[in-house]
Amino acid sequence: MNNASIMPLVIGVLVVVFLLLSIKIVQEYDRGLIFFLGKVTGVRGPGLIILIPLFERMVKVSLRTITMSIPSQKIITKDNVSIDIAAVAYYHVVDPQKSVIAIENVNEAVNQISQTTVRNVVGQFSLDQVLAQTTIINEKIKKVIDNHTEPWGVQVTAVEIKDIMLPDNMQRAMAKEAEAERERRAKIVAAEGEFQAAVKLGQAADLIAKHPVALQLRTLQTMAEISVEKNSTIIFPAQFMTTVQEAIKTITADTKKT
Repeated sequence: MNNASIMPLVIGVLVVVFLLLSIKIVQEYDRGLIFFLGKVTGVRGPGLIILIPLFERMVKVSLRTITMSIPSQKIITKDNVSIDIAAVAYYHVVDPQKSVIAIENVNEAVNQISQTTVRNVVGQFSLDQVLAQTTIINEKIKKVIDNHTEPWGVQVTAVEIKDIMLPDNMQRAMAKEAEAERERRAKIVAAEGEFQAAVKLGQAADLIAKHPVALQLRTLQTMAEISVEKNSTIIFPAQFMTTVQEAIKTITADTKKT
């Protein structure tokens, strides 16, 4: 085989290699940052991209939201209580060029600044505030992290505290406090019930004082209820019978007047 027949084959191989090095495909959720001889020329994608081999280089950057777990942090609250807090952060790249040029490893940087921010922000609150104002703390942590990551072309969309671990002695103290609070509420409810009952009894006593016959009628009703049990024996004092007769006379007189 002579040189004339080998040359077309070599040229064909070079063309194939050239195309393989030149053609790049960027997915919809990615962007390609192009460097020409070390200088940024722009962001391309998505779709088919043709590069100049040996002169142009592409760095892919994902635009999808990243879920980052913030490891458990041992934090001392404002009222000197040691707690462990774990959180999760959600962020995404909004400027591919800054995320590559401004910071060496953007994901590691966001992770480290998130851990530091969680410790600093939670340490400004007392234990009761940490337990009751989680939403406010989450928002404050998010704003602080977002301010740090904005120059890197990263936007933090949410930060959520997912676990708060308390010392055993603090858990026991809080359990006792909750039990005491429930007992206090129970005593208040019972006292309010006694007060309302006393008020109603006082009103009933005033009404009976104005109408003495009502007391006798109430006594008769009570006896009727007792007599339902056949094994009951009811003893009527003589004075009671006289009072009953007077009540009957009063009722009869009122009926005649009507």
